[in-house]
Amino acid sequence: MFVAATSRCFANLPLDVALGRLVDLEYSAVEIMLHETGGHVRPSEVLADLERAVRICRETHRLTTAAYSVDIEAPENEYYRQFAACCKLAKATKVITLTVRASELGTPFNAEVERLREMVAIASSEGAVVGLLTETGRISQDPATTKVLCDNVKGLGVTLDPSHHIYGPHAKGGYDQILDYVIHVRLRDTTADEMQVRVGQGDVEYGRLVSQLSKHRYNRALSVDIMPMPEIDQAAEMRKIRLLLESLL
Repeated sequence: MFVAATSRCFANLPLDVALGRLVDLEYSAVEIMLHETGGHVRPSEVLADLERAVRICRETHRLTTAAYSVDIEAPENEYYRQFAACCKLAKATKVITLTVRASELGTPFNAEVERLREMVAIASSEGAVVGLLTETGRISQDPATTKVLCDNVKGLGVTLDPSHHIYGPHAKGGYDQILDYVIHVRLRDTTADEMQVRVGQGDVEYGRLVSQLSKHRYNRALSVDIMPMPEIDQAAEMRKIRLLLESLL
């Protein structure tokens, strides 16, 4: 395992500046957010000019790109075209892991299975794998449902975000049943009342998590995903969690 950070830890900065900050904080890997809203590169821009997107995403200040997070806002046909472009970007920049969000609660289960099968097929054709983000308010908020999705979509993995199993409707349940499917991990500190709190003030058991992942032979990124908080020194928080995670590896 190794420590990484998402580019949106410095969401208010341009990508090249955000990457520079991560280097200054002694991070060695990054997860770049390809989000239509709130990301550093928009999937619609990747589709419109793939070569430009490749140039941008290659300028990482010597950081290794551990994953891309893909969040598309487009009708179905355009959705798959944009996702295919993001997969081509991943191949061109030698990135394997793509994190995607599950559909919102209320989406028919069979429809979600078909959507994910299509995305896994597209990603596989470019040598990439898809990790479904565990997230409150989405079909993937329940580990049991997430496991059934993975069982029904061959090749689908999980991007585990433990915060959504501490804060939210499934706060008292564990996520042991999906550990076999985990291909990526995102981390911040969380309580039952707040999605994000200062590092060390939450309920995330980092040591236990690392131990669990080790037992399942997980050897990929632990991606810090701390959003800037008012009147809190973001650099200090980022440094603190890096040192904490590295002490456990």
